[in-house]
Amino acid sequence: MNEARIIDGQAFAAGLRQRIADEVAALKRDHGLKPGLAVVLVGEDPASQVYVRSKGEQTLEAGMHSLTVRLPASTTQDELLKVVGELNADPAIHGLLVQFPVPDHIDPLVIQSAIAPAKDVDGLNPVTIGLLASGQPALAPATPVGCMMLLEDALGDLRGKHAVVIGRSNLVGKPIAQLLLRANCTVTIAHSRTRDLPSVARLGDILVAAVGQPEMVRGDWIKPGAAVIDVGINRVPSRKPELAAQGKTILVGDVRFAEAKTVAGCITPVPRGVGPMTVACLLQNTLTAAKRQAGLPA
Repeated sequence: MNEARIIDGQAFAAGLRQRIADEVAALKRDHGLKPGLAVVLVGEDPASQVYVRSKGEQTLEAGMHSLTVRLPASTTQDELLKVVGELNADPAIHGLLVQFPVPDHIDPLVIQSAIAPAKDVDGLNPVTIGLLASGQPALAPATPVGCMMLLEDALGDLRGKHAVVIGRSNLVGKPIAQLLLRANCTVTIAHSRTRDLPSVARLGDILVAAVGQPEMVRGDWIKPGAAVIDVGINRVPSRKPELAAQGKTILVGDVRFAEAKTVAGCITPVPRGVGPMTVACLLQNTLTAAKRQAGLPA
C-alpha cells in the first residue's frame, strides 16, 4: 500500500523565513526601509505568551523591527483602542496585530475594526475581509496564506481542482476559500452541520480541515490521491495510558493522520505541517505591508 507524500511545513517555513530575511536586507540596503511588526498582548494567557514570544524572536531573526506591547488584563477597551491608534500612526510599524483571545470585557470585533487595513497583518479587519472577498489586494490571514503556499508547492497549478474546506471561521475557513477561488479552484465550504459531511469531503481533490475537532476527518472521508491540508492543532491525552494518567498530552490535527496517509496523495502532518507556516507568513504579510506603504512593488 502506497503512503501519502508528507508535506514538510517546517522545512518550507525555514526556507520562506530565509527568503524574507534576504528581502528585508535588500530593502534596508536599497531603500533604507526596515519593516516593523507590533504585537499587542493583553493579559497573561500562557499559550498567547508563547506565541507572542515566538513571533518576536522570528521577527528579529528576519532583520525586522519588533515591538511587543504587554498590557495587564485589567486594561479597558478604550485604553487598548488608544494603544492601537498610536501604533496605527507610528511610521516605524508596518504590521500590527492584537493577540487573541483578549479578556472578556473587550469586544474583539471592535479591536479588529480599529486596526488600519494597511497594517492588518492578521487579515481580520472587516475592510480587509471585504477586499479579499471582492478580489482586491488585501492582507489575508497568515494561516490560509501558508496553506496556499504548501498546496502550490505540492501540486503546482491548482486551476480546475475541486477544493473542499471543512470550517467557516473568519481566520481560516472563509479566507482560504477565497484564496482557493482566486487560484481558480471550484470551492465547497462545509462544516460540522453539513449533511453527510463524509460524502462532501470525498469530492475534494484538495481537502482542507479547519474545524477544530481532534481527528474528526477519517481516512474514508478522503478521495484517493487527494491533497490534505490539516490546519487543526488540538492537544489530547497521550495514547499511552500510563502517560495519560500523569496528565501528559500530545498534539493531533483535525484529520486522523494514520488513516488518512494511506489514502491521500500528499498530506500535512501535525506537528511540522501548517503550524510553522503561520508565523513565517505573518512575516511575509509584514514585508508586503511595508512595501505597499512605501509605494514599492509588493
